[in-house]
Amino acid sequence: AGSKLREVFDKINNLLSGKPVQTEGQTVTVTQHPQGLEFVCYKLAEKFVRHGEGEVSFHHDSAFPIAVVLSGIWELHPRVGDIFLAHLHKKCPYSVPFYPAWKEGTSMEEYQRMLGYEVHDSKVEEQDHFLKRMSGMIRLYAAIIQLRWPYGNKQGAHPHGLSYGWRWLAQMLNLEPLADVTAMLLLDFLEVCGNALMKQYGIQFWKTMFYIQKSYIPRIEAVTSSGQMGCLSRLKNFVQKCLRAEEIPLPKGILTPSFWRT
Repeated sequence: AGSKLREVFDKINNLLSGKPVQTEGQTVTVTQHPQGLEFVCYKLAEKFVRHGEGEVSFHHDSAFPIAVVLSGIWELHPRVGDIFLAHLHKKCPYSVPFYPAWKEGTSMEEYQRMLGYEVHDSKVEEQDHFLKRMSGMIRLYAAIIQLRWPYGNKQGAHPHGLSYGWRWLAQMLNLEPLADVTAMLLLDFLEVCGNALMKQYGIQFWKTMFYIQKSYIPRIEAVTSSGQMGCLSRLKNFVQKCLRAEEIPLPKGILTPSFWRT
Protein backbone atom coordinates (compact mmCIF):
# COMPACT_ATOMS: atom_id res chain seq x y z
CA ALA A 1 0.00 0.00 0.00
CA GLY A 2 1.07 3.58 -0.70
CA SER A 3 0.60 4.59 2.95
CA LYS A 4 2.85 1.72 4.09
CA LEU A 5 5.54 2.78 1.63
CA ARG A 6 5.41 6.35 2.97
CA GLU A 7 5.93 5.00 6.49
CA VAL A 8 9.01 3.05 5.38
CA PHE A 9 10.38 6.05 3.49
CA ASP A 10 9.83 8.44 6.44
CA LYS A 11 11.53 6.07 8.86
CA ILE A 12 14.63 5.71 6.64
CA ASN A 13 14.72 9.45 5.89
CA ASN A 14 14.39 10.33 9.59
CA LEU A 15 17.19 7.94 10.53
CA LEU A 16 19.53 9.37 7.87
CA SER A 17 18.58 12.92 8.91
CA GLY A 18 19.79 12.27 12.46
CA LYS A 19 16.33 12.12 14.04
CA PRO A 20 15.54 9.47 16.69
CA VAL A 21 13.82 6.40 15.22
CA GLN A 22 11.95 3.64 17.08
CA THR A 23 13.00 0.14 16.06
CA GLU A 24 12.52 -3.20 17.83
CA GLY A 25 11.51 -1.52 21.09
CA GLN A 26 14.43 0.92 21.26
CA THR A 27 15.25 4.41 20.04
CA VAL A 28 18.30 4.85 17.78
CA THR A 29 19.98 7.84 16.15
CA VAL A 30 22.93 7.94 13.75
CA THR A 31 24.57 10.56 15.98
CA GLN A 32 25.18 7.97 18.72
CA HIS A 33 28.51 7.07 17.07
CA PRO A 34 30.97 9.20 15.06
CA GLN A 35 30.74 6.76 12.11
CA GLY A 36 27.02 6.06 12.66
CA LEU A 37 25.79 7.83 9.54
CA GLU A 38 28.45 6.29 7.27
CA PHE A 39 27.66 2.83 8.65
CA VAL A 40 23.90 3.27 8.11
CA CYS A 41 24.42 4.54 4.52
CA TYR A 42 26.62 1.53 3.77
CA LYS A 43 24.27 -1.07 5.27
CA LEU A 44 21.18 0.53 3.75
CA ALA A 45 22.71 0.59 0.24
CA GLU A 46 23.79 -3.04 0.67
CA LYS A 47 20.26 -4.00 1.72
CA PHE A 48 18.70 -2.37 -1.35
CA VAL A 49 21.00 -4.43 -3.60
CA ARG A 50 20.05 -7.56 -1.64
CA HIS A 51 16.39 -6.77 -2.30
CA GLY A 52 17.27 -6.74 -6.00
CA GLU A 53 19.03 -10.09 -6.04
CA GLY A 54 16.50 -11.66 -3.69
CA GLU A 55 12.97 -10.31 -3.67
CA VAL A 56 12.92 -8.75 -7.16
CA SER A 57 14.43 -11.86 -8.77
CA PHE A 58 11.43 -13.89 -7.54
CA HIS A 59 8.71 -11.21 -7.66
CA HIS A 60 9.38 -8.89 -10.59
CA ASP A 61 6.64 -6.43 -9.58
CA SER A 62 8.40 -5.66 -6.31
CA ALA A 63 11.09 -3.72 -8.22
CA PHE A 64 8.84 -0.63 -8.34
CA PRO A 65 8.00 -0.04 -4.65
CA ILE A 66 11.63 -0.75 -3.67
CA ALA A 67 12.97 1.49 -6.45
CA VAL A 68 10.69 4.44 -5.70
CA VAL A 69 11.81 4.50 -2.05
CA LEU A 70 15.49 4.29 -3.03
CA SER A 71 15.04 7.00 -5.67
CA GLY A 72 13.59 9.38 -3.06
CA ILE A 73 16.25 8.54 -0.48
CA TRP A 74 18.98 8.97 -3.13
CA GLU A 75 17.64 12.44 -3.93
CA LEU A 76 17.79 13.57 -0.29
CA HIS A 77 20.89 11.59 0.73
CA PRO A 78 23.20 11.25 -2.33
CA ARG A 79 25.76 9.25 -0.33
CA VAL A 80 23.32 6.31 -0.17
CA GLY A 81 22.98 6.38 -3.97
CA ASP A 82 26.76 6.42 -4.51
CA ILE A 83 27.27 3.45 -2.18
CA PHE A 84 24.28 1.64 -3.72
CA LEU A 85 25.92 1.89 -7.17
CA ALA A 86 29.23 0.62 -5.75
CA HIS A 87 27.50 -2.44 -4.19
CA LEU A 88 25.45 -3.01 -7.36
CA HIS A 89 28.45 -2.83 -9.70
CA LYS A 90 30.42 -5.24 -7.52
CA LYS A 91 27.61 -7.78 -7.23
CA CYS A 92 26.42 -7.36 -10.83
CA PRO A 93 29.18 -6.02 -13.14
CA TYR A 94 26.63 -6.13 -16.00
CA SER A 95 24.93 -3.11 -14.40
CA VAL A 96 27.97 -0.99 -15.39
CA PRO A 97 27.74 -2.66 -18.05
CA PHE A 98 31.06 -4.51 -17.99
CA TYR A 99 32.13 -8.09 -18.74
CA PRO A 100 35.28 -8.69 -16.67
CA ALA A 101 38.03 -10.35 -18.70
CA TRP A 102 40.18 -13.08 -17.17
CA LYS A 103 43.69 -11.86 -16.30
CA GLU A 104 46.76 -14.03 -16.00
CA GLY A 105 47.39 -15.07 -12.42
CA THR A 106 43.71 -14.87 -11.47
CA SER A 107 42.37 -18.11 -10.03
CA MET A 108 39.20 -19.55 -11.57
CA GLU A 109 37.36 -19.08 -8.28
CA GLU A 110 38.37 -15.41 -8.10
CA TYR A 111 37.37 -14.84 -11.72
CA GLN A 112 33.94 -16.41 -11.18
CA ARG A 113 33.40 -14.04 -8.26
CA MET A 114 34.37 -11.11 -10.53
CA LEU A 115 31.68 -12.27 -12.97
CA GLY A 116 29.11 -12.08 -10.16
CA TYR A 117 28.86 -15.78 -9.27
CA GLU A 118 28.54 -16.79 -5.64
CA VAL A 119 31.29 -19.25 -4.66
CA HIS A 120 31.11 -21.14 -1.36
CA ASP A 121 33.71 -23.78 -0.40
CA SER A 122 34.95 -23.81 -4.01
CA LYS A 123 31.41 -24.64 -5.21
CA VAL A 124 29.99 -22.24 -7.78
CA GLU A 125 26.25 -21.48 -7.74
CA GLU A 126 24.14 -22.99 -10.50
CA GLN A 127 23.68 -21.00 -13.69
CA ASP A 128 19.90 -20.67 -13.25
CA HIS A 129 20.30 -19.19 -9.78
CA PHE A 130 23.05 -16.83 -10.99
CA LEU A 131 20.91 -15.59 -13.90
CA LYS A 132 17.92 -15.06 -11.61
CA ARG A 133 19.97 -12.87 -9.25
CA MET A 134 21.47 -10.80 -12.09
CA SER A 135 17.99 -10.38 -13.57
CA GLY A 136 16.61 -9.08 -10.25
CA MET A 137 19.38 -6.51 -9.88
CA ILE A 138 19.03 -5.22 -13.46
CA ARG A 139 15.25 -4.96 -13.06
CA LEU A 140 15.69 -2.94 -9.87
CA TYR A 141 18.19 -0.64 -11.60
CA ALA A 142 15.86 -0.20 -14.60
CA ALA A 143 13.03 0.74 -12.23
CA ILE A 144 15.11 3.24 -10.23
CA ILE A 145 16.17 5.33 -13.25
CA GLN A 146 12.57 6.08 -14.27
CA LEU A 147 10.93 6.69 -10.86
CA ARG A 148 10.72 9.77 -8.64
CA TRP A 149 9.48 9.80 -5.05
CA PRO A 150 6.05 11.45 -5.55
CA TYR A 151 6.27 13.54 -2.37
CA GLY A 152 9.67 15.12 -3.13
CA ASN A 153 10.10 18.75 -4.22
CA LYS A 154 10.71 17.79 -7.91
CA GLN A 155 12.76 20.97 -8.44
CA GLY A 156 16.06 19.25 -9.11
CA ALA A 157 16.85 16.56 -11.67
CA HIS A 158 16.50 12.85 -10.87
CA PRO A 159 19.74 11.86 -9.09
CA HIS A 160 20.28 8.97 -11.53
CA GLY A 161 17.67 9.34 -14.25
CA LEU A 162 16.81 7.95 -17.67
CA SER A 163 19.92 9.34 -19.37
CA TYR A 164 21.88 6.71 -17.40
CA GLY A 165 19.55 4.02 -18.77
CA TRP A 166 20.05 5.30 -22.31
CA ARG A 167 23.81 5.21 -21.77
CA TRP A 168 23.60 1.68 -20.30
CA LEU A 169 21.71 0.45 -23.36
CA ALA A 170 24.17 2.06 -25.80
CA GLN A 171 27.19 0.66 -23.94
CA MET A 172 25.57 -2.78 -23.70
CA LEU A 173 25.09 -2.88 -27.48
CA ASN A 174 28.77 -1.97 -27.95
CA LEU A 175 29.90 -5.05 -26.01
CA GLU A 176 30.42 -8.45 -27.58
CA PRO A 177 27.41 -10.50 -26.43
CA LEU A 178 27.70 -13.39 -23.96
CA ALA A 179 25.58 -16.51 -24.24
CA ASP A 180 22.68 -16.59 -21.75
CA VAL A 181 23.53 -13.35 -19.95
CA THR A 182 23.18 -10.69 -22.67
CA ALA A 183 19.76 -11.73 -23.99
CA MET A 184 18.35 -11.99 -20.48
CA LEU A 185 19.67 -8.59 -19.35
CA LEU A 186 18.44 -6.80 -22.48
CA LEU A 187 14.98 -8.33 -22.13
CA ASP A 188 14.76 -7.46 -18.41
CA PHE A 189 15.91 -3.92 -19.05
CA LEU A 190 13.57 -3.27 -21.99
CA GLU A 191 10.56 -4.82 -20.22
CA VAL A 192 11.05 -2.57 -17.19
CA CYS A 193 12.10 0.77 -18.69
CA GLY A 194 11.56 0.42 -22.46
CA ASN A 195 8.30 2.35 -22.22
CA ALA A 196 9.96 5.24 -20.35
CA LEU A 197 12.90 5.31 -22.79
CA MET A 198 10.49 5.29 -25.77
CA LYS A 199 8.66 8.35 -24.37
CA GLN A 200 11.91 10.18 -23.63
CA TYR A 201 13.97 9.38 -26.75
CA GLY A 202 11.32 8.75 -29.44
CA ILE A 203 12.82 8.13 -32.89
CA GLN A 204 16.33 7.51 -31.48
CA PHE A 205 14.92 4.75 -29.30
CA TRP A 206 13.15 3.09 -32.25
CA LYS A 207 16.38 3.22 -34.28
CA THR A 208 18.05 1.36 -31.40
CA MET A 209 15.26 -1.25 -31.38
CA PHE A 210 15.73 -1.81 -35.14
CA TYR A 211 19.46 -2.17 -34.57
CA ILE A 212 18.83 -4.79 -31.85
CA GLN A 213 16.55 -6.75 -34.20
CA LYS A 214 18.66 -6.57 -37.37
CA SER A 215 22.22 -6.60 -36.04
CA TYR A 216 22.54 -7.40 -32.36
CA ILE A 217 20.20 -10.38 -32.00
CA PRO A 218 22.05 -12.25 -34.81
CA ARG A 219 25.30 -11.59 -32.91
CA ILE A 220 23.78 -13.08 -29.73
CA GLU A 221 22.56 -16.06 -31.80
CA ALA A 222 26.11 -16.66 -33.04
CA VAL A 223 27.39 -17.27 -29.50
CA THR A 224 24.33 -19.16 -28.18
CA SER A 225 24.11 -22.94 -28.12
CA SER A 226 20.84 -24.79 -28.81
CA GLY A 227 20.32 -25.45 -25.07
CA GLN A 228 20.48 -21.71 -24.23
CA MET A 229 17.88 -20.40 -26.67
CA GLY A 230 15.02 -19.75 -24.18
CA CYS A 231 15.84 -16.19 -23.22
CA LEU A 232 17.00 -15.27 -26.72
CA SER A 233 13.65 -16.42 -28.16
CA ARG A 234 11.80 -14.28 -25.60
CA LEU A 235 13.95 -11.25 -26.45
CA LYS A 236 13.33 -11.77 -30.18
CA ASN A 237 9.56 -12.02 -29.66
CA PHE A 238 9.49 -8.97 -27.41
CA VAL A 239 11.43 -6.76 -29.87
CA GLN A 240 9.41 -8.04 -32.83
CA LYS A 241 6.06 -7.38 -31.08
CA CYS A 242 7.11 -3.87 -30.03
CA LEU A 243 8.32 -2.94 -33.50
CA ARG A 244 5.14 -4.28 -35.08
CA ALA A 245 2.89 -2.40 -32.62
CA GLU A 246 5.18 0.68 -32.58
CA GLU A 247 4.66 0.65 -28.83
CA ILE A 248 6.46 -0.64 -25.74
CA PRO A 249 3.96 -1.91 -23.15
CA LEU A 250 3.95 -0.39 -19.67
CA PRO A 251 5.83 -2.70 -17.30
CA LYS A 252 3.83 -5.01 -15.06
CA GLY A 253 3.65 -3.70 -11.50
CA ILE A 254 4.24 -0.02 -12.33
CA LEU A 255 2.91 2.22 -9.55
CA THR A 256 -0.20 4.07 -10.73
CA PRO A 257 -1.57 7.28 -9.10
CA SER A 258 -4.31 5.18 -7.44
CA PHE A 259 -1.61 3.13 -5.64
CA TRP A 260 -0.66 6.20 -3.58
CA ARG A 261 -4.24 6.52 -2.33
CA THR A 262 -4.07 3.05 -0.71
